[in-house]
Parts: sequence; structure tokens; C-alpha cells
Amino acid sequence: MTVDPIVSFYSGGRDDRGRTLEEIRGWPDERLETVHDFIQWMFPTVQPSGVNPSAPLIVPRTVEAFAGDPALRDRLRASLDRMLAFYGLRRSVDAGGGTRIEIDEARFAARAMNWLHPNNHNHLRLTRIMDSLSALALPEEARALRRCLVTDVYEGPGREQVTPRTYMFWLAAAKD
Repeated sequence: MTVDPIVSFYSGGRDDRGRTLEEIRGWPDERLETVHDFIQWMFPTVQPSGVNPSAPLIVPRTVEAFAGDPALRDRLRASLDRMLAFYGLRRSVDAGGGTRIEIDEARFAARAMNWLHPNNHNHLRLTRIMDSLSALALPEEARALRRCLVTDVYEGPGREQVTPRTYMFWLAAAKD
């Protein structure tokens, strides 16, 4: 049986450009902004990417591997945490033990200047992240990100910066 490229990448392997997940997570924010072919590996989906058509897609064995391996899910959470920091957001555990994602007041204003604009490519990245989390056994994290983007960002400082179309994609991205 062929090795699943996503599971391999999340287990210490390399993407099609020879980069490891750890290397990508260590990039400064500026590099995460300007490089456009990593997000499809970091947050794969079932849909092909127009930006990176060679990126692997989630298949049933990918889903099974993430559902059955807490270490893979922990690495995916670490990827989420890195990208949340990039956006000026953060993940925490609420009083009931659930996942909460919220605006990081210390970083949000500076980071939002980079991505909180109508039709910014990062809005697509955020949709991809939610889709990927939902598919790879982290639906609670996907829903927490959706809640943050819809309630804290769109209904807060992003009302004029997020298009209604993006808002609708965000609403649909995290599977209930």
C-alpha cells in the first residue's frame, strides 16, 4: 500500500519542495505571508488547490490515520496554533474543557493590518484551515475558529473588511 503523503508529512516527512512541517512552522510571519504553496500541505483538504495543484488531497485513509492517532492530531493543533498567531488569534481551553479561539489583544491589531482586507487571500486560507480541521478529526477546533471569525472578527472590527461571500464560506466551513 502506498504511504499517505499527508500522514508522512505530519510524521516528520517532507512536502514536494523538501520542507518539513517543523521548518514551515518556524518561518517568520513575513515568509508565511509571501509563500503560497505550503498551506495546502499544512492544512490539506479534499478539494484540489488552484495555487498548488501538486498538493496531496485528503482521502479516507488520511482521515482514518488522524482519527486514530492522537500524535497526528496534536501536530495539527500545533500547526493551527502557528497560523492563529500569524492572524493575531490564539487557542485556549475554556472553563468547561472545550476549545476556545479568540482575538489575541496583544497581536491582533498589528497582524490584522496584513490580512483583514476585503478579498484578501488569507480569507481563503482561513476557510481551508477550518475545512481541514473538520476533515482531520478536529471539528471542535474548526467550530471554535468559525465562532471567532464570525463573532469576534466579522461582527467586530472586520464588518467592513470581510465580504459577505467570505462570511458565507466561513459559516459553511466548519462541519457541525
